[in-house]
Amino acid sequence: MLYVVECAYTDPQSEAAWNTFYNQEKLPALVSVPGFYASQRFRALSEGCPCYLALHDIHDATVIDSDAYRRNGGGHFARWQSAIADWHRHLYLTNNTLREVAPDEVLLLGDTAEDLPVAAPILLQPGGLATEQSRYAAILPRDNLHHLATTAAVFIYQPITARLRNPAQRA
Repeated sequence: MLYVVECAYTDPQSEAAWNTFYNQEKLPALVSVPGFYASQRFRALSEGCPCYLALHDIHDATVIDSDAYRRNGGGHFARWQSAIADWHRHLYLTNNTLREVAPDEVLLLGDTAEDLPVAAPILLQPGGLATEQSRYAAILPRDNLHHLATTAAVFIYQPITARLRNPAQRA
């Protein structure tokens, strides 16, 4: 299951500190939660979507309702809360595990398979948290971006962290 968190950050003065907190404290805390297998963070290259995206490979929906998640991962944003905007959480079932996006690659998210320039995009089907719409994902070399005829329905993200894995679990 894929747990997706999207948000914007509205305070340029504290944004670097927030990213340091998220990348160096929050992600390691998340992957220590039983049922969290791996996490990776992204920044949008596209307009019209939340600036930040985090993808978390989790066992199932119960993981984000667990005490361990509340203690180690969920919340803990009091210092940053006033600057976090356009915040959304989604749960998706996938037809394929989404692998790590390397620094020389980009992640594409689209509303339809036809929007993405690959033969077999990864289908993200609604899996909870009032997620109603399917999405499609693809990973491309960054060098291929100039060939991409973007549409409003395709969002492009660059990785800002490596994929952090829970060493005690799969992924």
